[in-house]
Amino acid sequence: MSSAVRNYALVTSAYWGFTLTDGALRMLVLLHFHALGYSAFEIALLFILYEVAGIITNLVGGWLAQARGLRFTLYAGLSLQIASLCALSLTDPTWLPAISVAYVMGLQAASGVAKDLTKMSSKSAIKVLVPANAEGALFKWVALLTGSKNALKGLGFFMGGALLSWLGFAGALLAMAAGLAITLVAVALSLGNAMSGPTGGVKPKFREVFSGDRKINVLSAARLFLFGSRDIWFVVGLPVYLAAELGWGHIEVGTYMAAWVIGYGFVQAVAPKILRASSKEPDGRTARFWIFALIAVSVAITAAIVRDISPEIAVLCGLIVFGIVFAINSSLHSYLILAYADGDKVAMNVGFYYMSNAIGRLTGTILSGVAYMYGGLTGCLTVSIGFLTMSWIISIALPDRKTVQQVS
Repeated sequence: MSSAVRNYALVTSAYWGFTLTDGALRMLVLLHFHALGYSAFEIALLFILYEVAGIITNLVGGWLAQARGLRFTLYAGLSLQIASLCALSLTDPTWLPAISVAYVMGLQAASGVAKDLTKMSSKSAIKVLVPANAEGALFKWVALLTGSKNALKGLGFFMGGALLSWLGFAGALLAMAAGLAITLVAVALSLGNAMSGPTGGVKPKFREVFSGDRKINVLSAARLFLFGSRDIWFVVGLPVYLAAELGWGHIEVGTYMAAWVIGYGFVQAVAPKILRASSKEPDGRTARFWIFALIAVSVAITAAIVRDISPEIAVLCGLIVFGIVFAINSSLHSYLILAYADGDKVAMNVGFYYMSNAIGRLTGTILSGVAYMYGGLTGCLTVSIGFLTMSWIISIALPDRKTVQQVS
């Protein structure tokens, strides 16, 4: 095994370990505070600073990785998550709601910083380590990392629901912190001094974190609305709907969400085969086609609920179709950002792109609670369709294959 492949595998392993705790933490917080009687909007508030932190972290983290190296930002992300899990375990249900919300929001912000430092480090490492002369390697490596990450995040959802039932809130958090600490030590000992220096060879100026590349700016804007559309109904609306409207328990909600995200991750991993069925490299036209397909699926689910056509089946089965189409969109976007990225500024380009992703997730998280409170799951889906339409319109400006930088 070459050193590049070995280092990529180590970084990916660290990202996998982090992803398990990230998915479990989201489910733990959501189900625990729903059981304590918090409203959908109050639960959404718990995740706001998590997403705000992601916006800042992706912007600053890309510059930091460019200057200090990807190893530094990777270890910082893992360490911060361990500290956040331990501190969150101290939450006391007897606290006043305002104090609990403020405390959890602050620690969720720290977890958001940890998540985006780890994600930015792992995904930037692909562009740094991928063999430049390997045909199709970039898309395959991106799809493998993204798909496996989301499959493990789905497993994390199940783990969160199960640990909450078995160990309680504090016990589950401490168990995850211990597991992630073991992962950090193991990776640190194996990775050694690899990826410890500036990724571009020259320390960048901070103002350079804002991309001047039109392709990256357009793709980032499209990504903002794409991921906002998912989180508008997935973050708060769907789990609360399953628990409140369908009467599902913690493990049932966690299991379904886990199965969905695992399947979503599998589709992401095989997306290159699906997209290359036409024997063409993905481009702006490909992005527009798949966003339009996602709009069609969302409209069909909403129409079935409004017309009272087996709404429970429409939601549960429709979500499966939505997940397949969204996974292809996500994998396609993850490839395009690395294809467009400047090799000397890849960490900053990726950081800027995922800053937009975090803005979309923040907006979607807030709107998820508000839309569900006033319009139920139908309200969430309606707003989601509006976001998807904006993503499609923005994607009109993405270049076709003739102008895409071929790096894979």
